[in-house]
Amino acid sequence: MGPDAIENRAFGITISLDRQSYRVLIDEGLLKQLGARMGQHLSRRTCAIVKPILITIPAGEKSKTLKQAGAICDQMIAAGLDRRSFVIGLGGGVIGDISGFVAAIYHRGIPHVQIPTTLLAMMDSSIGGKTGVNTVDGKNLLGVLHHPTLVIDDLDVLKTLPRREFNQGFAEVIKHAIIADARMFNQLHSWEAKSPRRPLALQQLVLRNVKIKSKIVQKDDHDLTGERALLNFGHTVGHAIERAGNYRKFLHGEALSLGIVAACAISIRRAGLPSRQRDAVIDLLQRFELPTCLPKNFLREKIFNALKFDKKFEGGKIRFVVTPRIGAAYLTTDVTLEDIREALDEL
Repeated sequence: MGPDAIENRAFGITISLDRQSYRVLIDEGLLKQLGARMGQHLSRRTCAIVKPILITIPAGEKSKTLKQAGAICDQMIAAGLDRRSFVIGLGGGVIGDISGFVAAIYHRGIPHVQIPTTLLAMMDSSIGGKTGVNTVDGKNLLGVLHHPTLVIDDLDVLKTLPRREFNQGFAEVIKHAIIADARMFNQLHSWEAKSPRRPLALQQLVLRNVKIKSKIVQKDDHDLTGERALLNFGHTVGHAIERAGNYRKFLHGEALSLGIVAACAISIRRAGLPSRQRDAVIDLLQRFELPTCLPKNFLREKIFNALKFDKKFEGGKIRFVVTPRIGAAYLTTDVTLEDIREALDEL
């Protein structure tokens, strides 16, 4: 089968930005067609594939550091990669973030291909061009916008994804539903979390969430107007929980789930969110076995102390995303640290 025939069968979406556009392909068996698809989108011949096996990176957020990015660059230099090379990020969100960061800084920028291997990464970190690494003070404090040239979502890789890893992806799905798609929120209540991972259902779910995120990104590509900030719903508290747990206690989606619950509590006070809708959010998170309350021995003060390192604090004010109802959200500076403290006390 020739490249044109392969492309015609592709299921996906084109994301168009001011200065570039790229394809997101969503289907089964895409990794088997990788060579042909690369040939369609990239004329370059040499590349670096960044994943834990091929370039040694321990799994988890602890690997997302400037030191690790430098080590990857050193290996690429030693291998002779130049300005006409490209980087493939094959793995979850951590791999996508750091490989994108490396692609952005190597020779002042070379193409990046995202091949996410988790449901979470397919619908979130692989879209939008945000790359970065962590510091000791916070998550993603060093980074650059560098959109991928191509995103390949091969649904086959989800068949062996551990259940906990699979379910954490639904935290981002539920977040997208809360801020932009009330219909999807209602439909998720009929999704059987324990059922087989049906390819067609997953394909439609990934595509729907990619469309939601890309639509927001296209309106605010460089994160200047505040529109893109809507995607941070639940993340202010979620990132603080991750840091307080030393990036080991909770997966990203699990920390986000807790952040969503906190954001809903704040939204009740600051945006008029009906309590019954907050309860519906909690019920939906629990359907996918996501946490909605903190362990009793988890120090909430550590979470509160971690908040000050969040990028969404500007000029001493908190840029916080609230929801007045399922399917809508907006950015406000009315939320106080006391509001967040009270929400943490309720978790």
